[in-house]
Amino acid sequence: MGFRVILVEDSMSLGALYTEYLCSEGADVTLVQFGADAIKEIDRQPPDLLILDIKLPDMSGMDILLQVQQSHPEMTVIMITAHGTIDIAVDAMRSGAFDFLVKPFDSKRLAITVRNAMKQRQLVKLVSQYENSLPKANYQGFIGESLAMQTVYKTIDCVASSKASVFIFGESGTGKEVCAQAIHNAGNRKTNPFIALNCASIPKDLIESQIFGHTKGAFTGAVSQRDGAATQADGGTLFLDEICEMDLELQSKLLRFIQTGEFRRVGGSKDEKVDVRFVSATNKDPWQQVQDGLFREDLYYRLHVIPIELPPLNQRGKDILLIANKLLGQYAKEEGKPFKGFNYAAQKVLSEYHWPGNVRQLQNVIRQIVVLNDAAEVDVSMLPARIVNNGKVSAAAPISTHPKLVEQVNQTTITAHDNAAVILHETDTTIEQVIEPLWKTEKRTIESAIDLCEGNIPKAAAMLDISPSTIYRKKQSWDEMEQV
Repeated sequence: MGFRVILVEDSMSLGALYTEYLCSEGADVTLVQFGADAIKEIDRQPPDLLILDIKLPDMSGMDILLQVQQSHPEMTVIMITAHGTIDIAVDAMRSGAFDFLVKPFDSKRLAITVRNAMKQRQLVKLVSQYENSLPKANYQGFIGESLAMQTVYKTIDCVASSKASVFIFGESGTGKEVCAQAIHNAGNRKTNPFIALNCASIPKDLIESQIFGHTKGAFTGAVSQRDGAATQADGGTLFLDEICEMDLELQSKLLRFIQTGEFRRVGGSKDEKVDVRFVSATNKDPWQQVQDGLFREDLYYRLHVIPIELPPLNQRGKDILLIANKLLGQYAKEEGKPFKGFNYAAQKVLSEYHWPGNVRQLQNVIRQIVVLNDAAEVDVSMLPARIVNNGKVSAAAPISTHPKLVEQVNQTTITAHDNAAVILHETDTTIEQVIEPLWKTEKRTIESAIDLCEGNIPKAAAMLDISPSTIYRKKQSWDEMEQV
């Protein structure tokens, strides 16, 4: 049979007898007399089967059973005692024991119980292997059962408990931060901090302080000492998103930190040491960045130990509808809408669209549908024109399908056309003098959407199929243009 057994029996004579019985069944037996010794032996090398006497010199076997169920729930346990009662048997079985034997018992009774226990253990293992072989539709924040994503899931499972650096790359919106969080949550650091920094969104003169922290007075505005991401992530994971945007000078300091685990705060005079697992990500080709002199080659090799490539959404097949349905249910619940699914035509449009913005774009589209409509089923009329036309939007088409906004945009167009005709007729002005700059037309459309949404910029952004940050940037640029 070839299996390992730890036998916990305080009587040496009975222990020797039971060991002989077990060896005849092909078991490799380790005999101990005390509960403390049993726990040490289990922690050193968990057995296939634990045969445990309830009454031991130093502790109760029931206490050991409860401890084993917490630390090694997969272990098969058989309880034995010379003082057997129905109540004790029931308690043992409820606590996770496979079976219960009352002394004295002969070799045949022990053999039958052990064989049954090992058959059950083998069956559980086969079921577990079968379940693990099935496609996972949900995994650590990801949604999708495509072959490409199954490969990602298996890679995450393999690397999660390692300290090796992971480099995630893929197009914008494919879920790089979700992947980094999954690596953290699936590993042995999951109870410790996960700290994420986007290197592209932090000004170059502040990013060093964001990573390493600073001392009081290190620069103007540093009124007190501040911990950086390195300190905050001690014992956990530090995720550096858009790592290729990092300044070359800071890359050299980061390289030293990765090599030694030591860093120095901005303005500091002594080194500090932490235990951090590094996960990095970029939407660019990292090796091409090295070739172009924008990313240090030695840092590349330090970070690019285990690469994980996230596939674009248009290569994930049926995952598109899986994600769309999950998001629809989530957003409908948040907005108090009755949506239950997509009709066939809408499913076909979503499946055939090329999704250049990947999952993030799909999120925005589903959010827009839910906010602007109220129905049990999504149909094609609710989808943005760009999606319906597979990315091809007519120049004459309004930027949104929302009825009020369409009416206002159309009225603005008619009014502008009529005014232009009057001006041309009365003053003989040229067409070039009548047509206004494109940014002003865009400004008027966006401001109309914001007004319709009662000043709610995120909601207006969803209506316009753009991100809120785009509106904020454009508002800033409009102010600058109007000052010229």
